[in-house]
Parts: sequence; C-alpha cells; structure tokens
Amino acid sequence: TYLPLQLDFDRNIGPEDDGERMTLNVQPLTSFEINDDWNLISRTIVPLIQQDDIFPGSGEQAGFGDIVQSFFFSPTKPTEDGWIWGAGPVILAPTATDDYLGTDKWAAGPTFVMAKTEGPWTYGLLANHLSSFAGQSGSPHLNDTFVQPFFDYTTEGGLTYELTTETNYSWQTEEFSVPVIFTLNQFVQFGDQMMMIGGGLRYWAKSTDEDPEGLGFNISIYFLFP
Repeated sequence: TYLPLQLDFDRNIGPEDDGERMTLNVQPLTSFEINDDWNLISRTIVPLIQQDDIFPGSGEQAGFGDIVQSFFFSPTKPTEDGWIWGAGPVILAPTATDDYLGTDKWAAGPTFVMAKTEGPWTYGLLANHLSSFAGQSGSPHLNDTFVQPFFDYTTEGGLTYELTTETNYSWQTEEFSVPVIFTLNQFVQFGDQMMMIGGGLRYWAKSTDEDPEGLGFNISIYFLFP
C-alpha cells in the first residue's frame, strides 16, 4: 500500500498558449488478497486543479477534476519469466467542480499493467482505454487510449531514475498527446514512516491545441505502508 502525492505544473496551454495549470494528483494504491492465487489491486486518481486562461476568456478555475478508479486482478506469483501483471476495469467519474476542469462524462473500459525487475532495473507498461457511456449530452464523446511505458533504475543508495511517457490518443479527434517525463526519487525514512521524495521535468513532444507545450515540472512524495 502506498499514497503518492504528485504536483504537476504545465504552461503554454490552449490555442493562444496563454494558459497555466497546476494539478495535485492524490493517488492511493492498495491491494487485497482474494485467495491464495489472486489479489485485487485498487488505484484511484483524485486531481485537485488550479488553472488560468486555458481558453481565451475562460479566466481562472480551481477545484476537483474527474476521478479515475482502476481495479487490477493480479496473480499472487510472478510468471516463470518474472513478470508481474494485472488486468481489470477502469472507470472515470465526472466529479469535476467546474466545466473547465472535467469532461462531464461517465466513461469506462479495460486497463492492464505489467512490470519486471532485473537487478537495479524495473520496466513495464500501464495502459487503459476509456469510452464514455453517459453524462451531459452537449459534452464531446470520450474515446481515449492511454499508454505509459516506464523504465526505472535504482541505486544501492535508494535513488531511482525514471523515464516514462504518458501517451494519450483520442480516437474521437485522431490526435496524440505525448509528454516525456524524467524524474528522480530518493528513498528516505522518518521514524517508522518510509517515503520517496523527488521530482522531475516533463517535455511535451506532441500536443493538441488544448494541451500544454514545452517544458513543465513535477514534485512528488510517496508515503509507503508495507
């Protein structure tokens, strides 16, 4: 079980590149034992957003975004090749407190994760697909595929280097969003509390008109509860 808190800052958002956005993602993750062979892993993403001028004349908004809830059914033992994997449903709930902070749509679909550790290296892939099935009729239909490959290297001193992307493809608009992210996270312990603290840079290699451009950054704190 762990509780990541990740603060992202992006700029040059919108058709006129005037917008800025700060997002605090609260992402609790925990697992439950179903039986001797299977676990159920729950991952929740709760975004708290503050943004300015993401569209001409839109002004400032602050509040909750849409919550994304994922469930992974995962074998208790790795495969013979050492892979850990899980699959299940993902649900997006229209919990945004402002129209500019969310989609106004309910959406659902499949999600999948796989990872393998070899010495100091950990690598894998997280993916999901969300398709809207209810919500405000005037809001655009959501039909998006998300793919996040990741590559981690952890030193003996507990410092982890991570390279990842958070690629999103909209089948509705036929457009890609591709931020490339490099982060450093250091394992620390305060009393009985284990944590990882770090941050990094994000470069938007491919953006839509509604996405940020150029460089952004993030700061993260992971509370670990083994």
